[in-house]
Amino acid sequence: MKIALYARVSKALEQNPENQLLELRRWAKAADHQVIGEFVDEVSSKDTRPQKEEILKQLRRGEIDGVAFFALDRWGRNMSELVLELEEFANSGKLIMSLKESLDLSTAAGRMFANILAAMANFERDRIRERTLLGLARAKAQGKKLGRPFKKQEKTKTPPENLSIISKEKAPEIKRSFIHKLKGGLKENEKSN
Repeated sequence: MKIALYARVSKALEQNPENQLLELRRWAKAADHQVIGEFVDEVSSKDTRPQKEEILKQLRRGEIDGVAFFALDRWGRNMSELVLELEEFANSGKLIMSLKESLDLSTAAGRMFANILAAMANFERDRIRERTLLGLARAKAQGKKLGRPFKKQEKTKTPPENLSIISKEKAPEIKRSFIHKLKGGLKENEKSN
């Protein structure tokens, strides 16, 4: 059986996909599957997953017989996404394997357990969100300032040589970030004027 191996890691946490891929390779070798490719998405929560999309295209075109991934949360981000993909491939005979949960999602029992696990994960995510919102409301009611703290920036001591639009007396009061924008942020045609 020709299969693809899929791993997803977070850029923000600087995770290494090799941990997932090692286990997937061992499983594929033991099951005597032919691995046609390893696909890795390194994303944050808002990014798209081009490698996963490529696997889905290959499944739809019949170029591969299945996909294996380390865990359900690595394949689908939410219950609705997971359910839609399971329904799409339910009767196709394609292997959809979640290694951590030992679920073959191409079987009726596998799909049932995946839906139960996804519902529980969705429930926990909603509960965490509720607790977070309650905590924020309590903090706001207590008069606490919400959001990121304001970061003070240093002021320069000496004015830059090419700064002609500001008097030298006012220059020490200008923030470094503003001067940096003036020096480096201007386009070539704006610098010459």
